[in-house]
Amino acid sequence: MAKLVQFDRLGGPEVLTLRDVEVAAPGTGEVRIRVDAIGLNRAEIMYREGVYFDKPVFPSTLGYEAAGVIEAVGADVDHLAEGDTVAVVPAFLQSRYGTYGTHVIVPASAVVPRSAHVDPVHAAATWMAYITAYGALVESGKVRPGDHVLITAASSSVGLAAIQITRHLGAIPVATTRRSDKKQRLLDAGAVHVIVTDDEDLPARLKEITGGEGVRLAFDPIAGPGVETIALGIAPGGFLVVYGALDQRPTPLPNAQSYPALTSSTYTLFEITMNPERLRRAVAFVNAGIASGSLTPVVDRTFDLGDIAEAHRYLEANGQVGKVVVTVPHDDVTG
Repeated sequence: MAKLVQFDRLGGPEVLTLRDVEVAAPGTGEVRIRVDAIGLNRAEIMYREGVYFDKPVFPSTLGYEAAGVIEAVGADVDHLAEGDTVAVVPAFLQSRYGTYGTHVIVPASAVVPRSAHVDPVHAAATWMAYITAYGALVESGKVRPGDHVLITAASSSVGLAAIQITRHLGAIPVATTRRSDKKQRLLDAGAVHVIVTDDEDLPARLKEITGGEGVRLAFDPIAGPGVETIALGIAPGGFLVVYGALDQRPTPLPNAQSYPALTSSTYTLFEITMNPERLRRAVAFVNAGIASGSLTPVVDRTFDLGDIAEAHRYLEANGQVGKVVVTVPHDDVTG
C-alpha cells in the first residue's frame, strides 16, 4: 500500500486527508517515484480552494513538485531507469497527476535527474521557483547586467529565486514586502534594495533607487489593481510581467495616457516546462547555477507528510521566507 493525500470537496486545509491506496503501475510514458520530499506551492492552495485555472475531479490529489527515487518505469520511457534519483518539475495538470504521497505516478517528461550532492528537501524546493523566475527574467525579459528588476512578494520561493537569478545575471534586484520584519531577511537573501510597501511609496522609492528612470522589468505574482502602482515605477520601454493571481480582483491594463510606455504580459512556467527545448535550457541554467553556488534553494520549514494540513495552514499564513517542504519518512513508506 501507498499513502496519498486526497480531498473530496473544496475548502480549507482541513479537507486534505491522508489515505491508504494501492500502489499502481505506471502507464505508457509514465514513471512511479518513491517520494522523499514534496515542495509546496500556492498554486496547490488555489487548486484546493477551487480558484485555480485547473479544477479538481474528486477524489482529487494535488501537488506539482517532489524528489525521490524511481521504482518503476512504463512503456516508451528510455531516458530514466529504476533506482534513478530524480525531481519532479511542474509539467502537468493537477487534475491528472499529483505529488502528495509516498508513491506517485507522474509523466516521464516531468522528471529531471537529481545530482547526488543535492538532498531531497532542496531538490523538492528547486524547480517551480527557479523555472518560474528563469522563464520571465532570462527567456522572456532578457534581463541585462545593470538592469534594475522589481520583484514583488519577494519572500516567496519564486521571489527568492528571482533575487538570486537577477544577481547571477549581473542585474540589480529590488524586492518588496508588506512586512517590515522581512526586510533584513530579504537583504540577507541578496536583494540590493527592499521596499516595505505598507510603509513606503513604491513608485517614489523606485524612481529614487533608479535615479528617476524606473525599473526595466517588474516581476509580479499578485496582479489585481496594484499593477497600476507598479507600472508607475517602470522605466519607459520597460516590462511588466504578471505571473500569478494572488489578488483575485480584476487586473487593469496600464494605459499610455497615465503610465510610461511599457510592455505588459502574463506569464506561466508551463511556457517553459511544456516545451522540451525550453525546459532543457532551463534545467541546464538552474543546474549550472546550483553547481556554482550562485543559486541556492531557500527552505523556510519542513513538515511531515502526516501534517499536510498544518503545512498548508503555515503556507497560507504568509510568514515564511522561502520554500515550505513536506518530508516523507522512510519508515512511513511501504509497498
